[in-house]
Amino acid sequence: MLNLEKVAINQIVSELLLRSGSSAAVTIETYFPGGRLIGGKYSLNAHCITMYTEVIKQQCQQLFGSNEQVYDYFKVVLAHELGHAADVYLASLSRELDHADEVRGRQIALRIEENAWENGLKWIDDMEPEFISIILEQSLAAYRQDVQYESA
Repeated sequence: MLNLEKVAINQIVSELLLRSGSSAAVTIETYFPGGRLIGGKYSLNAHCITMYTEVIKQQCQQLFGSNEQVYDYFKVVLAHELGHAADVYLASLSRELDHADEVRGRQIALRIEENAWENGLKWIDDMEPEFISIILEQSLAAYRQDVQYESA
């Protein structure tokens, strides 16, 4: 599989940083440490986003059956991570999460992810809504399942 072209990736990063007005640093790596399928990660303390291109390719392949839309997929994941960076509630939610019991912790984790999506969607409103929705729903599925499990 071809490596994602740096020029295309850098163009997407620049475009979304401009749209979002974010001052977050964005770094590009190939794989998330530890082997988990995480396409992007926002670090609150460092105000830095790390995007994992090989994982994004794997996720795109798994979800859509090809890498035809991998750059669009990258853009959606980056918008989500920028949504974390823009979340004015993230610091307080993170502190609350540190002290929460398991049930409350799952609710807070879901809220954090939903906030990131809500913030990030406005920067990719020119993209195909159905494509975004598939990624968003897949992203939130485990969080929602955890909360529903605890509610049952």
